Amino acid sequence: MNPVQGQDIKASLNEKGGFQVWWRLLRPHTLTAAFVPVFIGTMLGVLDGGFHAGLFLAMLTASILIQIATNMFNEYYDYVRGLDNENSVGIGGTIVRDGISPKTVLTLALSLFGVAILLGIYISVTTSWWVAAIGAISMLFGYLYTGGPYPIAYTPFGELAAGFFMGTIIIGISYFIQTLTIHGGVLWISIPVAIFVGAILLANNIRDLDGDKENGRKTIAILLGKQGAIRFLGALFLTSYLLTLIYIILGLLPLWSFLAFLSIKKAVPAVKGFVGKSQPIEMMPAMKATAQTNTIYGFLLGVSLLLQIYVPI
Repeated sequence: MNPVQGQDIKASLNEKGGFQVWWRLLRPHTLTAAFVPVFIGTMLGVLDGGFHAGLFLAMLTASILIQIATNMFNEYYDYVRGLDNENSVGIGGTIVRDGISPKTVLTLALSLFGVAILLGIYISVTTSWWVAAIGAISMLFGYLYTGGPYPIAYTPFGELAAGFFMGTIIIGISYFIQTLTIHGGVLWISIPVAIFVGAILLANNIRDLDGDKENGRKTIAILLGKQGAIRFLGALFLTSYLLTLIYIILGLLPLWSFLAFLSIKKAVPAVKGFVGKSQPIEMMPAMKATAQTNTIYGFLLGVSLLLQIYVPI
């Protein structure tokens, strides 16, 4: 490790020691991708007359723990494969810059998976063991995203897989455990959310495009090229908002859901923030804006469902 370079990156990213080392390992900006689908799925369940606070909290906690564990697997396996170094941005940096043992990171990830399994058992006992089966597949995805012999994150299917599992699947489970049923409307509504989750991964891969290309990855961003990937990111945002509008017109979503369009204010700089930038650290604001767009959109969409319950229009 070049100490000067490592210190420069830490200073540029304002990375500090102590508790913040472990906080960065969680990659907190990604946790909204775990909160939003549970919130929306639960609010859809409430709108249809079902709500169990214990199941909601268990599902939310399990989803967040799985996301954190996935981030830790990412940190561990990218280090093991030599993809991360002291100058990498967008990672916790706990191994390459803070000196935390890789074994410690892996153990923490597996421990969080264990807690999530216990929560999954509680949810399954209370509702259906089908939830356990689907949850197990989702956890396997969390591991295989960067673990295993053929990591999904290194292929063109990372965004699709993340959107499907962290969007559609979680919304579907969150709705099901509240109502013990599922219908097509829930799955349709999950699509824009899934697209936003995929957009977070795409933004990450745009930022890391050059380094990923050097290390043999085949992400969508690499296949499309930087400019093509930026245009694709904009197309994903546009598609999500267009679908939301269509759902409101068709009555799948209430008129209150127009609130979700307030997130466009973040979506525009999220796309423009990548234009003309060449260094990963320069693209961090755009990356964060993409995650914030997902948060604001998902939160306001969930709130719109809650408003429809108490102030129907």
